[in-house]
Amino acid sequence: MISIIKTKYKYCLASLLFSGLIAAVAYFGGISAMDSWLQDVSFQTPRATSGKIVVIGIDEEALAEFGPYSTWDRSIIASALRALAADPEHRPSVVAIDMLHSGTTDSEADSLLADAAEALGCVVTADAASFEKGGRIMEDGTYAYSSYNITGFEEPYKELREVTRQGHINAMHDSDGIMRHAILYIDPPGHERVYSMAYTVASLYAEKHGFSVDEPKTDSLGRFFVSYSAEPGNFYDGVSVSQLINGSCPADYFDDKIVFIGPYAAGLQDLVYAPIDRGGQMYGVEYQANVIEALIAGNYKNEVPEMLQALILFYICFIILLLADLLPLGMTTVICVLTAAGNYGLSLLAYEWGAIFHLLWIPAGIAVVYVSAIVVRYMREFAERRRVTRTFERYVAPEIVKEILKEGTDSLHLGGKLCDIAVLFVDVRGFTSMSERLNPELVVSVLSRYLSATAECIIRNGGTLDKFIGDAAMAFWGAPVQQEDPIFLAVKTAMEIVESVEKLSAELYESIGEHLCVGVGVHFGPAVVGNIGGGIRMDYTAIGDTVNTASRLESKAPGGTVYISRAVADALGDRIKTTSLGTSIKLKGKSNFEVLVLDKIV
Repeated sequence: MISIIKTKYKYCLASLLFSGLIAAVAYFGGISAMDSWLQDVSFQTPRATSGKIVVIGIDEEALAEFGPYSTWDRSIIASALRALAADPEHRPSVVAIDMLHSGTTDSEADSLLADAAEALGCVVTADAASFEKGGRIMEDGTYAYSSYNITGFEEPYKELREVTRQGHINAMHDSDGIMRHAILYIDPPGHERVYSMAYTVASLYAEKHGFSVDEPKTDSLGRFFVSYSAEPGNFYDGVSVSQLINGSCPADYFDDKIVFIGPYAAGLQDLVYAPIDRGGQMYGVEYQANVIEALIAGNYKNEVPEMLQALILFYICFIILLLADLLPLGMTTVICVLTAAGNYGLSLLAYEWGAIFHLLWIPAGIAVVYVSAIVVRYMREFAERRRVTRTFERYVAPEIVKEILKEGTDSLHLGGKLCDIAVLFVDVRGFTSMSERLNPELVVSVLSRYLSATAECIIRNGGTLDKFIGDAAMAFWGAPVQQEDPIFLAVKTAMEIVESVEKLSAELYESIGEHLCVGVGVHFGPAVVGNIGGGIRMDYTAIGDTVNTASRLESKAPGGTVYISRAVADALGDRIKTTSLGTSIKLKGKSNFEVLVLDKIV
């Protein structure tokens, strides 16, 4: 009892440590890449948009008409703003220019853009900060290290800044390069807090339409999770800024809408990797449109704290490890599958409610725990079988002991002699599946009773019990000392083993509802018998084709059946009754080998 308690205590402690290790690996990003991919596939799916946002692209058509963007002066965007303001009855609610206009250039063009923005009266222009990793002195005099220190800040030139609202256009991708978050605000040194262009635009639109936009919950870097609505191209109807300027874009197209003017050509290098497209690229203006769509809809998703998720993972892994030690393998399998599937379903439901869980943490942890539990289970069973086998090593035939004592310890040297022997192999049918159904203690009990009965039959008939191999046994007659009628003793033993196991099976069925049956094979021929092995470990055993053939006969024999070779049948003649199977039973390495069923001994 004390030994069992110690074993359970050690298992419980090992389960705690192992569960903690799994949780730590997940917490420190051991499976973050695969987990993020699964979140993208499961969470970021296209859905109907509000239709409140339109994108007017600085696209290839505009570049072809007005030349490379680097040569544009600010009068071109001014013309676009004037076109949006041309019809007083059909004006946009908000216009966002997703490009920097910092510093002065041509004073006339600068004035044109500022005047056009003022006339339109609902324009948001872009700020941008520069970041770098490193430490800096905080306002309170403390030193802090950050991966995102603001080292520079650009904003529109004064004339434009005074007639527009501003929002920053900085973005921060995740470690795998995918843009799953948006930066709500930045705090440039010596400057008031600056909110993102997306938040500024959404707030201005909400203000004009009589509702408000709440600030989403952010992490330590001022970021919040973006629930995408549209894949690349879904916000863009192919309307070019050149079409807007030339008057070919109808005014009702942008009436009361949020209009985004921004780069929509690959050469302008304003592309981000979007999770909704499984890591495909979309233009920055489309990313901004997705963020605004989420803000206006209040579609906020909050990531559940990593530490809490790690604790949940630890708890689930620990519980499953404990259950795996108590329950059958089949039931443990069902629990693992249901837990993993339930976690996935609940995570999808939680996402709709606004909470983001890691989808892969728990299934991956369960998979590792399940495999580990199987390994531990079979290691235990192996250890139990080995212990039982060693226990029954005392059933070695007395002849072996006498032979060693008679020849002295020198007989323990390596080597053997060639002699004719009858070899018997016996093995339980379906023992592995039975072991999975029964607890280890019961398995040991059944195996012990079976091996005891087998050993008794072998010893009673003068056989040499060579070895137990799990639930199989090998014995031979005719060595180490010559015997009278070794073949008959072998087949007699085979029949007695079958009969003994049938009686044992009847008892087992009454007590535990399990049947036990064995297959037996017997062959006769030459083999090398003696001490085989190395200097560290030697076994008194038999080797050769005769042994292999007997083993193969046993492997083919159905439960409750004894297969013998023609050599055995011919040697015993009419002392036994057999049924020939001809050459229908194929043995490895044998061709045209006749197999017979031993029916009875006359």
